[in-house]
Amino acid sequence: MNEFFTGELLATFAGLVAAVSLVVQFTKSIVKKQFGDGAVRLYAFLIALVLNFVFAKSGTGIEAVVLTIINAILVSLTAMGAYETITDPFAEKEKTDFKGEDING
Repeated sequence: MNEFFTGELLATFAGLVAAVSLVVQFTKSIVKKQFGDGAVRLYAFLIALVLNFVFAKSGTGIEAVVLTIINAILVSLTAMGAYETITDPFAEKEKTDFKGEDING
């Protein structure tokens, strides 16, 4: 194997998740600096959407467009979850109320 990514690999779920993770992690500081933390999720979705339309579009017509969008949502959520799992696998989330106060006690 002398190629890291191929069109064939990017047409798979694992390939898309890996590509989205790599692109977002490499460029996220630019997006985060300009627009804040929340924009990174939208950015990951947009990257996943573009890659899905280019490499893994599911047929033609409105059904294909909707299916491709749903697949992009799944890919972006998986890529973001994979990153959090790898960087901080033992993170404990705290529940807060709307004022940001800890409600766990």
